[in-house]
Amino acid sequence: MSRDHAGLILLIEDNRNISEMVGEYLERRGYSLDYAADGLTGLHLAVTNSYDVIILDLMLPGLDGLELCRKLRQEGKRATPVLMLTARDTLDDKLKGLDAGADDYLVKPFAVQELEARIRALMRRDRRQVSAEVLKVGDLVLDTATLRVSRAGKELSLSPIGLKLLTILMRESPRVVSRRDIEREIWGDELPDSDTLRSHLYNLRKVVDKPFDKPLIHTIHSAGYRIADLDAEVAGSQAVAD
Repeated sequence: MSRDHAGLILLIEDNRNISEMVGEYLERRGYSLDYAADGLTGLHLAVTNSYDVIILDLMLPGLDGLELCRKLRQEGKRATPVLMLTARDTLDDKLKGLDAGADDYLVKPFAVQELEARIRALMRRDRRQVSAEVLKVGDLVLDTATLRVSRAGKELSLSPIGLKLLTILMRESPRVVSRRDIEREIWGDELPDSDTLRSHLYNLRKVVDKPFDKPLIHTIHSAGYRIADLDAEVAGSQAVAD
C-alpha cells in the first residue's frame, strides 16, 4: 500500500508502547501519522488539520477522550471519523463513547491488523457520505461537511447521537426507517436498551420540532420513523392530481 493511497491518521494516545507499536505498523502500511500524548494537544491538532481518521484513547491526561470527542463534534464542528480505544469492555462504556461522537471503538488489548481494518472501514464509510453535503427537508437544512443544522434560518445545537439520528432520517427522507435499522447504524451490534432510541428521538424533537409551527419528525406505528414536510407532500400530490 503506497503512501498516496493510504491516509493521514491522528493518533492520540499517552501509552508510549502502544503509540510506537501502532505508529510503526501503520507507517509500514503506507499511512502518514501525527501524534499527541495528551487530550489538549490532540484536540488542537484535530481541529486545525484534516485527517482521514482519528484514533483516540479514552483515558488521557489533560482532557479525556470523551470530552475531547464532544468538543471536536460540538465546538470544532468536525465530522472526522473517530475510532476510540478503551480498556473498558462494558456496553455502558461503549455507548458513552458513541454518544460522545465516536464512530467505532476497539477494546485493549487489540491486534494492529484489526485496528487497520477498522480504519479502512471508517475511511470507506466517510468517503461514501461526502457526496451528500447538504440535506434539506422543508425549512430544515443539515450540512454534513460542517455539521451545522438550521431550521427557518435559525441554527440548532444537537448532541452527537442526535446529529447521527437526524442525518439517517434526512438521507432517507421521505422513506420510513425502521427502529432496528436506525439502532444498528448508530450503535452497531451492541444494541442499547429499548428506551435509548426513544429518549434520543424525544430530545431531537425538542430541538427540531418543538420551537416551530409544524413537526417534521413522524412516528409511523409498527414501522419506524421518518422526517418529511407533510404540507409539501400534500401540495405535490394535489398538483399531480390537477
